[in-house]
Amino acid sequence: MASFFYILVPFAILAVAVVLGMGLHNMMKGGDGWRSQRLMQWRVILQAVAVVVIMAAIYFAHK
Repeated sequence: MASFFYILVPFAILAVAVVLGMGLHNMMKGGDGWRSQRLMQWRVILQAVAVVVIMAAIYFAHK
């Protein structure tokens, strides 16, 4: 079970980084404010998911 979460951790972090990059790119080019807001909301959600995945990986590694 721990190896499953070890595989998920980089994907979760990558997803956060991609959405963050998209949001920053949209803000820097002066894009739609609604799109930037939506991307940043998704970033927060993905960060929460990433934290849960990392905590699960740590939990199952010590079991």
